[in-house]
Amino acid sequence: MTVSLTRGPITPTLLRFALPMMLGDMLQQLYNIADTLVVGRFIGADALAAVGSSYTLMTFLTSILLGLSMGSGVAVSISFGRGEGEQMRQEVFLSMVLVGVTALVLNIGVFVGIDPILFLLQVPGTVRPLMRQYLLIVFCGIGGSFLYNYYASVLRAVGDSVRPLVFLGVSALLNVGLDLWFVLGLGWGVAGAAAATALAQWVSGLGLCLYALLTRPDLRINRRAARWDRKRAGHIFRLAFITGAQQSIMNFGILMVQGRVNSFGPAVMAAFAAAVKIDSFAYMPVQDFGNAFSTFIAQNYGAGQGGRIRRGTRSAVAVSMLFGLAVSAVVFVLARPLMLIFIQPGETEILAIGVQYLRTEGAFYCLIGLLFLLYGFFRAIERPGMSVVLTVISLGLRVLLAYTLSAIPALGAMGIWVSIPIGWLLADLTGCIPMVRFLAAQPRD
Repeated sequence: MTVSLTRGPITPTLLRFALPMMLGDMLQQLYNIADTLVVGRFIGADALAAVGSSYTLMTFLTSILLGLSMGSGVAVSISFGRGEGEQMRQEVFLSMVLVGVTALVLNIGVFVGIDPILFLLQVPGTVRPLMRQYLLIVFCGIGGSFLYNYYASVLRAVGDSVRPLVFLGVSALLNVGLDLWFVLGLGWGVAGAAAATALAQWVSGLGLCLYALLTRPDLRINRRAARWDRKRAGHIFRLAFITGAQQSIMNFGILMVQGRVNSFGPAVMAAFAAAVKIDSFAYMPVQDFGNAFSTFIAQNYGAGQGGRIRRGTRSAVAVSMLFGLAVSAVVFVLARPLMLIFIQPGETEILAIGVQYLRTEGAFYCLIGLLFLLYGFFRAIERPGMSVVLTVISLGLRVLLAYTLSAIPALGAMGIWVSIPIGWLLADLTGCIPMVRFLAAQPRD
């Protein structure tokens, strides 16, 4: 089902387009959450720490491909809004080459550099062998992740957010089933959890790729589209690389924070690993809403509908703020029961640390909701450099404060937790000023 974002009532249309993206991202999170749940419950704390820390690294690598795909999708959305079908096909070809080559280079790089990566992450000796084993297997799924994220971004760019959800749903259920079989049935430990994730990624990637090639002739690359256009390629590469840089900087900052978390030992690592999964589920809907909002802005920007952009921005900010406040209240109240999903009741130290994290950082989800809207807005109006600036402010301040505050004995790991919302707030304040100026210059309907 394709949704037109350039006409009709704004809020219902935007929510209808965003909902499959939210559900799809929740299913995608099941990949690692299933690993974390099975490993944490049935193998032990060291295995949980290994898989949880691996998730941060895999998110960083996937974010590069996701960012390139999202940036390419902006170019496709704008051409779609303008009704330029032939140009859109060529943009699909050029962006596929860009993201595909990057995925290949990444895959080779992580296999070659696995040991230096583990050293830089300050992984404790008791956890390192398990984490190394998990990563070497799960890295085999990077190609599948490329295919899924690329074709999901292209389909969403033309208003189809449902099909990516369908294929991801099938592979997520497969991942859960394989986790249980490989870990519990066959006794493969963390290797089984990694194999389940890699196989599921290939199922979603290949499935969505075949669907797009067989059923969407408007996205199918023909002989005229498969040619080099220096000017168009430069435009796509600029959007894609800057968006990719924004995504990778964001997750590199998180990876740096993970290094500081690791320095506090396995208990803090395990608590952080479990709490981050809850965290991801909690603010994931506003992240996906920000991506849907970006497609909405890009299509209307291409169609020259400035008044609709103004109204859509007001609506999106209101929805995101209300949702963020509601989720913060739920997470604050249910922090301990949520942690018990991943942690055995007897692990009292890990539980206490995880609850502290959720009640400190989780009280400010409205701030990150606004930040995701800002990222999507500037990407859609072809100013992705501003998203990079906001990311550097948010993550740079977070990393600086995390290392500085956590070095104070009275704060310890708590210093890491409080640094996160401070970074969000400063980035929000910085981004709102140019966004308001842009909107003020748009014509009123």
